[in-house]
Amino acid sequence: MDFAAIIVAAGRGERAGGAKQWRDLGGKAVARWSLEALLTAGATDAVVVIPPDDEAKAQAAFAGLGGWRSVPGGAERFDSVRAGLDAIGEACPEAVLIHDAARPFLDPKLIVRLVQVLDGADAAIPALGAVDTLKRLGPDGQTKTADRTGLWRAQTPQAFRLGLFRAAVAGWVSDAPPTDDAQVAERAGLTVKLVDGDPRLFKLTHPEDFAMAEALAFARPTRIGQGFDVHAFCAGDRVRLCGIEIAHERGLAGHSDADAGLHALTDALLATIGAGDIGDHFPPTDPQWKGADSAVFLRHAAALIARRGGHIVNVDVTLICESPKIKPHRQAMRARLAELLEIDIDAVSVKATTTEKLGFAGRGEGIASLAVAAIQL
Repeated sequence: MDFAAIIVAAGRGERAGGAKQWRDLGGKAVARWSLEALLTAGATDAVVVIPPDDEAKAQAAFAGLGGWRSVPGGAERFDSVRAGLDAIGEACPEAVLIHDAARPFLDPKLIVRLVQVLDGADAAIPALGAVDTLKRLGPDGQTKTADRTGLWRAQTPQAFRLGLFRAAVAGWVSDAPPTDDAQVAERAGLTVKLVDGDPRLFKLTHPEDFAMAEALAFARPTRIGQGFDVHAFCAGDRVRLCGIEIAHERGLAGHSDADAGLHALTDALLATIGAGDIGDHFPPTDPQWKGADSAVFLRHAAALIARRGGHIVNVDVTLICESPKIKPHRQAMRARLAELLEIDIDAVSVKATTTEKLGFAGRGEGIASLAVAAIQL
């Protein structure tokens, strides 16, 4: 089932010290964690509802990501949800997921489960059972133990069949705004199913919550992969390395564009998830890849990682050759890799070395490349 996503990020976050959606968490903005997860899970349209004067902050937080747009929010959260629904428009998917930006550790697998449950329900929400003993404090200061049977703690994202939820929102009448979106669906008589939630999907509310969030941000397993590639020189007047074309007295021989840098990096990324090598995905015996831009190969590897819920931490490419000179083109190569992988340029390293005239590279017979990639999964 196709779905749109609304990320509610219009709050001022006073209790958490202000503007928590744009604060750095594990190397990226809090709100970016959620947007990446929703896009990875297949959102066909992502609307981020932000404070009216925060467009520049949103652009900086989501740099390199496509498939999203922002709209200004309202005074209350429910006003922001309405703004997000209006932005989706009439020609839209069957379902919508609404998520609080202040819950950064969203697993794409949870999103998939929610959408699947919608096949047999009007709405689906993640929730955690109440496991602690609950106390109710009376006006006299005396506590009483409350029955926790059947009590659940609701989380987001909350998933709805879009047409039904639009009607429920239009019919909401109350002096007080709803505490969550499922309350609107319940009031309208819609069927709301519970899906097992995720303890890591807690809401950043107070300043001390960020200490726990930082620990979780760096607790994801890190995988390392390496790749190696080599191409011989041939007749020609230019070479392509790390996606950049460089004038040269010779070209590089290969079935595709012979970009040794991109080939090595593609293999390194595939290695992080045990997905074989570049030849498994793009066989040199297949004529459709003759002369192909190796950017296709690299994007494919990055997409496979994203589908597994992975995040590229950093990449490092070493080009081994006597010529051409790499240093004048290094920044352009870093920028191109950052663009292709949709990561910050600070997470991209490109460097070059020689073999002191030893071996085939030292004799000027070709170019070799080594690459290393790290991902969190």
